[in-house]
Amino acid sequence: MKSLITIKKIQDLLLQGLNTSYVDDETSRRMWWASLEVVQKEFLSYSSLEGGFWLASPLPALTDKKCLAKMKGWLWSPEGFPYFQIDNAGFLPVDHSIKIKEDSNFIKNYKVLNLNTKDGYEPFLIIITTNFQCLLTIAGEKDKRTLLMRCDEQSLKTAIELIDAKLYQENYQEALNFRNAIKNLGDLNINNQFENNFWPSLSTKLANLIPKLSVQNAIKNDEKNDQLTEAKLLQAISHEVRTPLATIRTLISSTLRKYNMDESMKNRLIQIDNECNEQIDRFGLIFNAAELVSNDNISPPNQLARINLGEILYKLSPIWNKQLKRRGISLKIDIPKQLPEILSNSEKLELMLRGLIDKNTRGLREGSSLILELRPAGQKLKLQLKVKKFDAGKNEISNKEDGSDIGPVLNWNPQTGSLQLSQIATQKLLASLGGHVTQRRDTGLTVFFPIADTDYI
Repeated sequence: MKSLITIKKIQDLLLQGLNTSYVDDETSRRMWWASLEVVQKEFLSYSSLEGGFWLASPLPALTDKKCLAKMKGWLWSPEGFPYFQIDNAGFLPVDHSIKIKEDSNFIKNYKVLNLNTKDGYEPFLIIITTNFQCLLTIAGEKDKRTLLMRCDEQSLKTAIELIDAKLYQENYQEALNFRNAIKNLGDLNINNQFENNFWPSLSTKLANLIPKLSVQNAIKNDEKNDQLTEAKLLQAISHEVRTPLATIRTLISSTLRKYNMDESMKNRLIQIDNECNEQIDRFGLIFNAAELVSNDNISPPNQLARINLGEILYKLSPIWNKQLKRRGISLKIDIPKQLPEILSNSEKLELMLRGLIDKNTRGLREGSSLILELRPAGQKLKLQLKVKKFDAGKNEISNKEDGSDIGPVLNWNPQTGSLQLSQIATQKLLASLGGHVTQRRDTGLTVFFPIADTDYI
């Protein structure tokens, strides 16, 4: 049964009788994101540690993972809501150092409910803890919006009663869970000073967000903003693609354990699992590159450490051999003993190396080969990827970049029908890992890494 109470009606009710100023849509959005940051960083960080709950529409709104971990939540969102999204976009944030399967634990902290079209799509958030309570929302018509913040006892009581009635009409079990959450909090300590502190803090935050643009830089800034938008979109897409692939791998693993099947069926499932894993790696690499592009003005956060590049190559070679063998491509590893350690990021470098192997072998004919050669070069180690193509009985060393760039991150190769990292994105990502890449037709692709011990001869 559809609810007679909507988020839109609650917003309009809260707006009644108030003398407030109105702003355009863009300004209201700036006020919304700024107010969320103020609430979380300055007022909620300590209060949430004791637990509580939140209700929101159409986004989770909260981005502080400590708050999300300690508080129960309910979210009204459009059908098909992607519960994982990019940082700083209003959705649930992701710690990129944690594996996807661990990210899914966050969803357990809140329940996603279907948003009715009559609820509207303007932001709405209620936060209730023992020592902190507030309601934030954007209300009004198009280009005539206002930011409402209510923390008085009567407004909160009215809103909670209406939310309770809405839940009761839409989802009886969640209505019971909501009432239990209220009951478990016990007596609330209403902070009457919060409103006096909130608005000055918000004003300060907004003052720091005023755009500082010049006329002469307008075109350049527009182009940069377009690139950032594309990069952020790629982050979202790549993450959304990896999530179902990880789910498929989990299902395959469960099926292989629980059921007896003939070897042909088992091999087919293993093949699907391998392909899913390869695609997870590909989109993970795209995600990292897009993240780097979207934070172009910030120094790469990667902490470089001493690693043994030769050991990493030997560790990954069985995986590469397996992948390339399926396509009839051979792999040769040429690494001398007792090479010095380099400075890089082990986890991200492994992902980058997998991407380079995939990029430089995709589209090769059966009978071709890949040679990985690691050698000292002064105060650096030199890694060369040489592709020996097999074409009509003629072998040649070639590593020509085909295709065309689409945006700041991706390159489209019409011959193979595949998306890969662009040359610029590859260079930036390797640079963030301590590497420097060069590419020549006669020598193939070469990556230089700094040696950890500068006294190495």
